[in-house]
Amino acid sequence: MAYLIDGKRIAQEIKDELKDKVAALKAQGKSGTLVVIQVGSDPASSVYVRNKKAACAYIGIDSISHELPEDTTEEALLTLISELNQKPEVKGILVQLPIPKHMDENKVICAISPEKDVDGFSPKSVGALVIGQKGFVSCTPAGIIELLVRAKLPDFSIEGKHCVIVGRSNIVGKPMALLMLRENATVTIAHSKTKNLPALCTQADILIVAMGKPGFIGAEYVKEGAVVIDVGIHRKEDGKLCGDVRFREVEQKAFAITPVPGGVGPMTIAMLMKNCVESIEV
Repeated sequence: MAYLIDGKRIAQEIKDELKDKVAALKAQGKSGTLVVIQVGSDPASSVYVRNKKAACAYIGIDSISHELPEDTTEEALLTLISELNQKPEVKGILVQLPIPKHMDENKVICAISPEKDVDGFSPKSVGALVIGQKGFVSCTPAGIIELLVRAKLPDFSIEGKHCVIVGRSNIVGKPMALLMLRENATVTIAHSKTKNLPALCTQADILIVAMGKPGFIGAEYVKEGAVVIDVGIHRKEDGKLCGDVRFREVEQKAFAITPVPGGVGPMTIAMLMKNCVESIEV
């Protein structure tokens, strides 16, 4: 049976560390506010926004949410971001994705000052990651690195391992590859046009699945003794959550695996909080 990598426990560990750090910063007179902007009333987005506000409250950071109607114009959103960029007390700005189709996501992301881009999505943040400079790192990939390090799996390290990442999004796949390279792994990125995907995945010592297809990856994609990280999260017809990986099937073959829920998801919030604290420290 595979080791279960407990993202809830590790995320709580990180938030407790950050809570102490925030208290120390406040004693030095340093504080700041995270502003979360949600456009529309997508139920999943509303849950994420509530979770982010709760995490801020837990570690001791002020947060403000702007919940804008679906028909908000792109111009109005960009104006709000510009105003927040100018406010010194606002240390982090986050626009909850997805945004309505009449808005240009790239333009919105680029409008956020890189110094306040706690999501790590701006071209400057991504460019800093590419060339190894300091900057905010996209929260989900950063959380996966923390999972692998803090899980303390026996006789395991990232260095020298072959990591296959299934998915090439700007939010997970691409920054994940860069972080794995930084940890001295050998990296392969697979995607929808990749030929012989099962054969490629079975070469992975570390298999990271971020493809957005519920239950797509089964045991035939996994090498015996691999570490499997499931980034996907989907709600089934019965209301239960599942990932991109068929958990019960794959856990029989893997050395270690993340569950859904309770794996990668809590780490994303924890690493957002870490980025917020770093924005206050500067």
